[in-house]
Amino acid sequence: MPVLVVSGTGTEIGKTVVTSAIAAAAVAAGRSVAVLKPAQTGVGPGEPGDAAEAARLAGPAVTAVELARYPEPLAPGTAARRSGLATVAPATVAEAAARLAAAHDLVLVEGAGGLLVRFDEDGHTLADAARLLAAPVLVVAPAGLGTLNSTALTAEALRARGVSPFGVVIGSWPAAPDLAARCNLADLPEVSGMPLLGAVPAGSGALAPAAFRTTAPSWLAPRLHGTWSAESFLTAWPA
Repeated sequence: MPVLVVSGTGTEIGKTVVTSAIAAAAVAAGRSVAVLKPAQTGVGPGEPGDAAEAARLAGPAVTAVELARYPEPLAPGTAARRSGLATVAPATVAEAAARLAAAHDLVLVEGAGGLLVRFDEDGHTLADAARLLAAPVLVVAPAGLGTLNSTALTAEALRARGVSPFGVVIGSWPAAPDLAARCNLADLPEVSGMPLLGAVPAGSGALAPAAFRTTAPSWLAPRLHGTWSAESFLTAWPA
């Protein structure tokens, strides 16, 4: 798995923190890691973007690369058009990821928003880049009501495009989960056909980097270089 694409079922669901946690866990396991952000939106010149945040949390050993930046917090294609800046083509993303993969054990490609958010004027999406890379896609999903539908739709869209779904991670697990969140632990794998590979506690991005790096492996399954167990987690949070 030299390249893993990280997408989400929507915006503001913890995608960057999950990416950071995977990077931290992989570094702790002795892997060299790069985080690639094809299109950063809503961030001004000189401000740290998502790739830089992943490197801050996961550690200075992580290589952070950003291909394009647009100031308005919009879909990349829309933000590029409004700013008059060039868009990012799937081939450009694939080429950048392949170059990083030649020098790293793991490259994490973090998307913008959901899977089918447009990256350019031709309607290309993160799924097109994943297909060019022949890379699997990890889906980050919220914990609560509504996540079953959006996660199942994302998995269906991946398969329809010939892209392999790698699994699903809950991006922000609440300290006091409601009934819907607890039921979703068992239902997410069933409705999406993807294994549940982790649950990152809400607020984890606010931890000090040293604490984040130490704790991150406990949030993720062994397939993501962690120690988290779906079976144990379901037992701890029964529906």
